[in-house]
Amino acid sequence: MRSAAPVERDGPRINELIRVREVQLIDQDGDNRGTLPTRDALQLAQDAGLDLVEVAPNAVPPVCKIMDYGKFNFQEQKKAAEARRNQKTVQVKEIKLRPGIDDHDYDTKMKAMKRFFEEGDKVKVTLRFRGREMAHMDLGVKVLDRVKADTVTLAKVEQESRLEGRQMIMVLAPK
Repeated sequence: MRSAAPVERDGPRINELIRVREVQLIDQDGDNRGTLPTRDALQLAQDAGLDLVEVAPNAVPPVCKIMDYGKFNFQEQKKAAEARRNQKTVQVKEIKLRPGIDDHDYDTKMKAMKRFFEEGDKVKVTLRFRGREMAHMDLGVKVLDRVKADTVTLAKVEQESRLEGRQMIMVLAPK
């Protein structure tokens, strides 16, 4: 029977989990105390009533700081939550057109596209051919060229128009 593998911790090692001979110590005031044996650094942290936290494990010797680990962990979680909150996810919205689209319908689709670009989303323009429309691909190319010309100030072409089965696809991204 094997013993269970040691559990890998998330975050930095603290106190007795630091298993190196010497550490570069930064005290609670932010002053560099130089290279010390780990036991001495741990004793200084305990005397101050704080934790010894490894902040740069890949340095030689590793850099450790005397601080309140609970407070440090809380601050890191707040920073991560703030970063997630400020993150913008780009969505790809799809606009479906037909080769014989009427002017008013086209204008309505363009308004929707303009709104998507203002929100920072990409737009996938799909032009679907049905039946004998496949014989008149030039009509579809003209519609996509018109879309490209009308959105030149708002967006850039991320993927040129290409034929996939019975539909032509073009992807536009906001500028």
